[in-house]
Amino acid sequence: MGGGRPGLVGRRGPLPFWLMMVLVWGAGAALAAEEPAEEEKEAGLAEPCGAEGWAQDAVPPGAAFVAAASYRGPGNNDTRSNKALPILLWWSGSLFPHFPGDTERIDCPRGSCLVTRSRRVVRHRRTKALIFYGTDFRAYEAPLPRLPHQTWALFHEESPMNNYLLSHPPGIQLFNYTATFRRESDYPLTLQWLPDVGYLRGPAVPLAEKDEWRRKGYGPVLYMQSHCDVPSDRDRYVRELMKYIQVDSYGKCLHNRELPSERLRDTSTATTEDSEFMTFIARYKFHLALENAICDDYMTEKLWRPMHLGAVPVYRGSPAVRDWMPNNLSIILIDDFDSPQELAKYLDFLDKNGEEYMKYLEYKNLGGIKNQFLLESLERREWGVNDMTLPNYLNGFECFICDRENTRVKEEQEHKKSHGKTPAPKPRVAQLKHMGCPMPTPGFGSVEDLSGGDSWKEMWLQDYWQSLDQGEALTAMIHRNESHQGRFWDYMHEIFLKRTRQH
Repeated sequence: MGGGRPGLVGRRGPLPFWLMMVLVWGAGAALAAEEPAEEEKEAGLAEPCGAEGWAQDAVPPGAAFVAAASYRGPGNNDTRSNKALPILLWWSGSLFPHFPGDTERIDCPRGSCLVTRSRRVVRHRRTKALIFYGTDFRAYEAPLPRLPHQTWALFHEESPMNNYLLSHPPGIQLFNYTATFRRESDYPLTLQWLPDVGYLRGPAVPLAEKDEWRRKGYGPVLYMQSHCDVPSDRDRYVRELMKYIQVDSYGKCLHNRELPSERLRDTSTATTEDSEFMTFIARYKFHLALENAICDDYMTEKLWRPMHLGAVPVYRGSPAVRDWMPNNLSIILIDDFDSPQELAKYLDFLDKNGEEYMKYLEYKNLGGIKNQFLLESLERREWGVNDMTLPNYLNGFECFICDRENTRVKEEQEHKKSHGKTPAPKPRVAQLKHMGCPMPTPGFGSVEDLSGGDSWKEMWLQDYWQSLDQGEALTAMIHRNESHQGRFWDYMHEIFLKRTRQH
């Protein structure tokens, strides 16, 4: 396995060990010092573990005047009062998809639930599921002990680089339900950056205008990145490609050209798809579209935006990207070429042969989108992108969990009433294919070619393997019914000693 596996260092990525320990102990002390707020007592959220039910229905303050803005679900025939409903706890409270209070009733197809971001209910007997945001999930902060009546749900639509813990079996198998960019997850978010099929059909800048752009001295290839030093190591590849073809790079990474105005240089202008900015970059024939990390089905606006504009993406990211393309000739895959020099020759050929270049834009013609899998996937998904007629994927996943927890509760009740004649619900465990992203590899060349002090090698290979150790440590803590988060580092040390003895 290239790159080896580094020894134990008490940090994840660039976070220093001392700072991490301060955060762990500081968070624990803060939670211990807090007293329940009065409104939480009134709603029943401060009730201790083991109580028979909430004192009254939990209605968030101000709910009456925000009913229209608060997502409740598609509706059902569930007549239970709030104090009889399963509770779903958003452990990552910043993603709580309701406002203005901390608690909301949702009415989903199979039943209703109470959802909250108040961690005070974590040990409540009716708290059936904890929902975690993958980017914020840290093994050393996980709620312990893990209670046997609760499932853990993972929402993670962002890059695998945000948390490599989830790419290892011990990490992803901590969860029972998943919503990730992988199509194999329980609630797939694969096309989160593609609003609809019409987005792909947007008109392209005429070829004559693109050729005129070239005659003004602009390159055939655009690179626009300001997030440097990422796991995919894209800058290393682009730096080599630049030796063989003109690449205009406007971002902070490999910067060699200035955008024409200060407003366009504002990062927020690019992220909001500003019309002036989009008009400027649409004149380029090719956009280098390299994701910040490599994983099946991880595809972002770096891919879809050039296709929307009618520029040809020169892509490296999801190895399965062809499955989602509108036709068989939509993008140019970097990994189809033996070297950056070979890729540059092909881009130069297309730049000088307009008829061949335009074949990559035929999907914009009437009937040009031929991929039925893509069309059916867009039609089938339950959530919308910038579509007020559909739930967003946060609310959608929330109802997905609510329905499954209501089903689980019913099956457990039937099992108990039958005295074992009716089987108990089978435990559900997430699979590696729900995330399962590979070890980072250099953008160009091999790990063996990199110097010992290479910053990419030191950061991302170490991060990848330390994440595995953290997943194993947390799994061991759960199996031993550990309740003290502060012992996490003892478990990490055990894993380190065990591994060094094996070697």
